[in-house]
Amino acid sequence: MAASAVPPPPPGSEHTDEPGAERLRRVLGAATVVRGTALSGGLYNSARLLELSDGRRLVLKTAPRASTPALTHERDLLGTEALFHRLAAGTGARVPAVLHHEPAGAGTPAEWLLLSYLDGATWDAARDRIPPADRAALRRELGASLARIAGVTGAAFGYPQPAAGLSAPDWPTAFTAMLHAVLADASRFDVPLPAPTGFLAGLPERFRRRLAAVRRPALVHFDAWEGNVVVGRTGSGPWRLGGLIDGERAFFGDPLAELVGLDPFGSAEDDADLLAGYRSVSPALSLDTGARVRLALYRVYLALVMRVESVPRAYEGGFAAWLDTWSAARVGEQLAVLDALEG
Repeated sequence: MAASAVPPPPPGSEHTDEPGAERLRRVLGAATVVRGTALSGGLYNSARLLELSDGRRLVLKTAPRASTPALTHERDLLGTEALFHRLAAGTGARVPAVLHHEPAGAGTPAEWLLLSYLDGATWDAARDRIPPADRAALRRELGASLARIAGVTGAAFGYPQPAAGLSAPDWPTAFTAMLHAVLADASRFDVPLPAPTGFLAGLPERFRRRLAAVRRPALVHFDAWEGNVVVGRTGSGPWRLGGLIDGERAFFGDPLAELVGLDPFGSAEDDADLLAGYRSVSPALSLDTGARVRLALYRVYLALVMRVESVPRAYEGGFAAWLDTWSAARVGEQLAVLDALEG
C-alpha cells in the first residue's frame, strides 16, 4: 500500500530481480527492448517501463524472490494483479492489458508480469494541474468504474492466491483470517501493536453480525488511491480518467472496503462526487450503521497492514517513525468509532 502523503521508501529497500533476457525475448517475439526505465511509486514489486522497437510501451513488474521477508498475504501478488486486470477489463474498466504472467518456479527465481502501459499521469502527480470542476468529474467517473468492477463476483471470499490460505466461503471467516494473519505477522516480525493482540483478534467475532451482512464476494481493488489512478487530457480539454493500475492488493469481499483503499488517511464516503458516480451504477450502496461499523473494521485492518509491513521492508528514519505514529493513532481512532457505533 502506498499513499500520496507517504514519503518514498528509504534507499536500499528496492530490489532488482528481473526475468532473464531470453524468457522476455520469447514473450516479445520479434520486438526488442530499446530502452528500459525504472518506475517509482511501488513499495513491494519493482516496475520498469520498456520501450520496444515496434513502438509499443510495456510495463514489466517483478516480485521479490520468495525468500524475501513479506507479510502472509504478500505472496503471488502479481498473479492477483493479473487476475484483477483481466476481470476488471471485462467490466469495461480501463486497466492495463495482461500480456504475460509467470509465477516463480524452476528456472524463474521471481514471479513476473508484463502489462500494457496506460498513457497519462498518475492523479497524485497531476493533482495541482487539475481544476476543481475536472476533479469533481473525475471522482464521479472513478466511482462509477469501481462500482462496475465490484459487480464481479468471486468464487470465494478473501485473497485469491492459494498460497496465502486467506479465503473462505463467507466474509466473516475470510476477514477473520485476513486480520489474524497480519496480527501473526506482527508477532513474527516483532512489531508492537497499538492495542492488545487478543482484543484486536476478537474484533471480527464481536462484529460478526455486521460482517455477515456481506453475502457476495465482490471484486475490490483496495488500493485505488490517487497514485494508482491514471488521468490525462487532450490539449487544453478536460481531464479524463485514463484507468486503474496496480491491482496486486485486490481481494473478493465487501465492496465497501473499496472506500478505505481509496483514501487510506481520510473517509472517501464523505466525497459526494465519488458516491454520486458509484451510485449511478450501484444505487443500493448504503452507509447505515452496519456499513460504518464495517468501514471502521477495514480501516483498522489497513492501518495494521501498513504498520507491520514497515519491518520486512526495512523502513528507517523519519518515514518509519511517522508510520508508527500515524498507524497507532488511526487504529485508536477507529476503535473509538466502533465503540461509539456499537459500544
